[in-house]
Amino acid sequence: MKAALAARLLANDPAPVAVAVSGGGDSVALLHLAREWAVAHGRSLAVLHVDHGLNPDSRAWQDRVRDMAGRLGAAFHSARWEGPCPDTGLPAAARAARHARLADMALTVGARVILTGHTADDVAEGRWMQAEGSTLGTVRDWSPSPAWPEGRGLMLLRPLLGEQRAALRDWLTAQRIDWIEDPANTDLRYGRSRARQALAAGEQAPVPQQDRSLRTAGISADEWGVIRMPRDTEPRALAFGLVVAGGGMRPPRGDRLARLGQRIAAGENFTAGLAGARLIAEAEGLTLVREAGDYRRRGEPVIDLIPGVEAVWDGRFALTVDAPGWRVAPLSGWAARLDGHDRTVLAGLPAAVRPGLPVLIRDDETGPVLAQSRARVEALAACRLALGLGQVEHEADLKCRREWRTDGRAPIL
Repeated sequence: MKAALAARLLANDPAPVAVAVSGGGDSVALLHLAREWAVAHGRSLAVLHVDHGLNPDSRAWQDRVRDMAGRLGAAFHSARWEGPCPDTGLPAAARAARHARLADMALTVGARVILTGHTADDVAEGRWMQAEGSTLGTVRDWSPSPAWPEGRGLMLLRPLLGEQRAALRDWLTAQRIDWIEDPANTDLRYGRSRARQALAAGEQAPVPQQDRSLRTAGISADEWGVIRMPRDTEPRALAFGLVVAGGGMRPPRGDRLARLGQRIAAGENFTAGLAGARLIAEAEGLTLVREAGDYRRRGEPVIDLIPGVEAVWDGRFALTVDAPGWRVAPLSGWAARLDGHDRTVLAGLPAAVRPGLPVLIRDDETGPVLAQSRARVEALAACRLALGLGQVEHEADLKCRREWRTDGRAPIL
């Protein structure tokens, strides 16, 4: 584990390393092992705990984690999920809520990386669940926070993926360290518990495919959020690009993505909408922008802006205004009311990108103006692509995340 931490984290840096601690054996072992590394390498730890409110003892669990953090000299932060709890898909909803709250806490304390206690057993259970039809993603040692936009610029590090759960508990026992056993881990209503039971009974998890690096040459994103890709872009990278262009979180369904890939491979030139994005396939390559028609189906994203407070709009742009009375909305429907300067700017942009650009409107309905004309605007596509496509390999790379701004220097991946 110490090698995994050293390979990804900075030494002697003032930013804390965040550790997600539920109180279970895996996360408790992670915390104690991480503390050893942190003390030796000049880093502080921030313990992050999420109370899902799903067990009557959850408040007591939170107190135990807080006390443990105190004994180890680590700062403690907690958040609670109040629901609502869905009738189906509770584990997925709780997982999404957990990641969002972990991201909020990590950014509040200035952490760039969150450590989580996933083990080799979690990997095997995930493969078993995938074989049973689950859409659960593959667990990797280093990946961006799945919470969006809360987790932008945050990475997750799972340094225990080479360790077995039983071995960690043996180590805790030898160190006389207690942990919490969550009854939900044996509740067979949940796929994770069924996977544990099956593997404990001797079933074998499917052998995973080799997790190779994506080819990302030629993939770029500009200051307007326009993504360009070669026609031979791999399906996984294309899927993520569509999610980024659409500002959402859910990747497109496999069958729809496969049909798009077939048309691209066949050399067709076409336009298609998927995952909230519009894909334009031309001879020279692929262009991905926001699909304006998605606003008609789901409603236009309109938010009020607070002076000096950065807000993420449509999952694609971060905006900060200096004056009160502004709200931000899509350009679609407002273009005819822009002034001459803004219309000139738009004339230099592809027609497909224009409807999804942010415009500012005053409370008294004056305006609109292009957001870039009156606000500090950061297009998030370049940063999100860099993290999601494996271009960020070390915590040191995250120190520049606030420099990935709309300055015309969006990275070529």
